[in-house]
Amino acid sequence: MTDTHSERDRMLRGEPYDSRDPALLALAHRARALVASYAALPSTDAAGRHAILTALLGAVAPDVWIEPPFFVDYGAHIEIGAGTFLNTGCILLDSAAIRIGRDVLLAPGVQLLTATHPLAASERIRPPAARAAGAAPYVTRAAPITIEDGCWLGAGVLVMPGVTIGARTTVAAGSVVTASLPADVLAVGTPARVVRALG
Repeated sequence: MTDTHSERDRMLRGEPYDSRDPALLALAHRARALVASYAALPSTDAAGRHAILTALLGAVAPDVWIEPPFFVDYGAHIEIGAGTFLNTGCILLDSAAIRIGRDVLLAPGVQLLTATHPLAASERIRPPAARAAGAAPYVTRAAPITIEDGCWLGAGVLVMPGVTIGARTTVAAGSVVTASLPADVLAVGTPARVVRALG
């Protein structure tokens, strides 16, 4: 029987969760160890790299290339499609599902950030009297991110919680994507805005 009241289940449902829950911490520590093992392998060891990605991620196509260093929160909530390339320095905080389609390019320093906190400090920070021993002192929620097939995210792009980027869309370097984008467009800026359609 599945425990639908676990902190991981709360997290994946988009409810407030305790990021210092022991089961979540164990999953995070496992992910860090696998990421370190991946980075330690020579770039010529494609089979070894894929074996680690298969253990780390929820689903990954055989020809996915991730250039280290990279970072994930848990790894288990990430799916990456065939032909996709993540350049060096990418950060995928998968407190909610991250789905990356086929033939996607993530340039250096792209960040996919599913976790968020209340804006008001009075709502974000739990009063000391309301904190369980060892629990996080702040409130966290998460919302999924989807990058559809054929997208290109330029260097340093930040994608915020709950965003979907439509197929074949290009996001210019340094942009911050705070709302979902349609397919086949070029988006630029902070926050990212559609500037034109792409043929």
